[in-house]
Parts: sequence; structure tokens; C-alpha cells
Amino acid sequence: MIYIIVFIALFFLELIYFKVADRFNIIDKPNERSSHTTITLRGGGIIFYMGALVYFIYSGFQYPYFFLGLTLMTVVSFLDDIMTLSNKIRLLIHFGSVMLMAYELNVFELPWYYLLITFIIVVGVINAYNFMDGINGITACYSLAVGGLLLWVNQGINFIDSNLLIFALLSVLVFAFFNFRSKAKCFAGDVGSVAIAFILLFALASLILHTQNLIYILFLAVYGIDTVWTIIRRLKNGENIFQAHRSHLYQYLGNEAGLNKLAVSTIYGLLQVFIGIAVIYAATFDVQAQIYFALGLLVSLSIVYLLLKQAIIKKYIS
Repeated sequence: MIYIIVFIALFFLELIYFKVADRFNIIDKPNERSSHTTITLRGGGIIFYMGALVYFIYSGFQYPYFFLGLTLMTVVSFLDDIMTLSNKIRLLIHFGSVMLMAYELNVFELPWYYLLITFIIVVGVINAYNFMDGINGITACYSLAVGGLLLWVNQGINFIDSNLLIFALLSVLVFAFFNFRSKAKCFAGDVGSVAIAFILLFALASLILHTQNLIYILFLAVYGIDTVWTIIRRLKNGENIFQAHRSHLYQYLGNEAGLNKLAVSTIYGLLQVFIGIAVIYAATFDVQAQIYFALGLLVSLSIVYLLLKQAIIKKYIS
């Protein structure tokens, strides 16, 4: 019953945000790099933070340092959605938020390189999640996939309070209702992609630290492959990797190849689910077998990715 109440509450909170966004003209205008053609409300992903806020209150203020970090991330990202902030300000807030997450996870009690690895992975994944938020439904589908995998594993390992993941997934479902459409009612915005990435990364980091098994990072394999190879290609072409673009594979599939964008988003989510199931199974192997599995998976994904992307470029762009 509590989950139904939370879902309804989040649904109405999203509707209230739409009124605010419309009143203050918080919109996303299409440009040459956009995958949409009409003006759409921006920042609908703020509902992810609202889901976490409801959980924070409901749980009796569990994970306070994580929630403070999430709040800082959300505020600076929302401001960046409505005005252009300095990269230095955003980087400073990101650094502080990651430190708060690390403190919540007791990373400071571990060898110093754990903190360095945590910072690099969290900041890298958050930015990748932001870059990948480029077509209708992809953030919702992928977040449901990753969050669902984490919730599944948590049933047996109990590395985090399940309600945090459930409330987050409920907020994603609310967002999906308005975004998983041919003509979306809203986009997630930086505030949405950053917030849900921060939540999922906190849970994923909890899982990795609890099990001492890095193989679970492959719960982000699909986004990772698309992001890394896109960055490599852009660097090779002498492009500014921090500038907005639409050269990810999912964008080529939806724009140049003309595939249904909702179908592309669904494929990305389902592919990650299937990979995640294989990862869960592989986590029972010995370390050497896990290394072979991870390398085989990443190499296979890379080969398929590069061949498919090159075929699209050759047929539709070159």
C-alpha cells in the first residue's frame, strides 16, 4: 500500500513541477544537435530527487551524507538547466558530493586509492549518464534496468535498504509515463540524469564494497561501451568532447538510421538486463573466470558496437 501511495504522490508532484516549469519557461528548445523537433518542458527528472526525498523522510533519515550529496548535485544541476554555470562550480559541487557519498560508504576507512577510484568512477559515470540522455525513454528504460538488477541482487545479499531502490524506481516509472512517448511531455534535464545516476551509483558502490567484487560495474556496460567509444572517436576527429553532440550510437540509430526512438531506448534497457543477468551468474565464478568473462563481454560488445556504428556512418553520413 505504501508504494501505491508514494507513486500517486510522486505523480502529482511531477504535475506540480510542470506548472512551475511552464510558469518560469523552463523549456528545451531543439537545435541542430537535438533529437527532438518541438519545444518541451525540461527538468522533469527532478522527480528522481523527490523520490529519494520521500524515502529519506519515510526511512527516518537513513543515509544522511549520501542524501546531502544528492541534494547538492540536484541543486547545481537544476541551476545549470535554467542558466549556464561555470564548469569550476559544477566540478567543485561534484567533488563535494562524491566525498559525502564516500563518507556514507565508509570509503575513508579503506586504503587511499579506493577514494581515488570512487571519485573517478562516480564523476565519470554521472557525466556519461548525462551524455546518454538524448532520446525519449532512454534514461527511464536504462534506469529501470539497472535499478531492477540492483534490487534483484539485494534480495539475496542485502547490501542496501530496498526501499531506496523501490522509491527511486517508482519515480522513474512516473517520469516514464510522461517521457516514454513519441512526443514527450518533458525531458529529464541535467537535474534528472545526474540525480538518478547518483542514486544508482550509491547503490552500486554499496554492492561492490559489500561483496568486494568489481564485476558488478558491468551493470553499466551498455552505457559504458557507447560512451567510451564515442569519446575515443571524437578525440580522434579532434572534436571537443565536452560540447553537445549527437554522435552516440543510440542517436545514430534513432536519427540517421530512422529507427523508432522508443524501440532504441527499450533495446538499450533490455540489453543491459540480459547482460546484468549474466553478470549475476558470473559473480559466482572464481576470480580468473570472472576476468575472462568481463573481457569477453566487453570485447564482444565493442566489436558489435563498432561494426554497427561504422555501417550506419558509411550508409547515412559519409
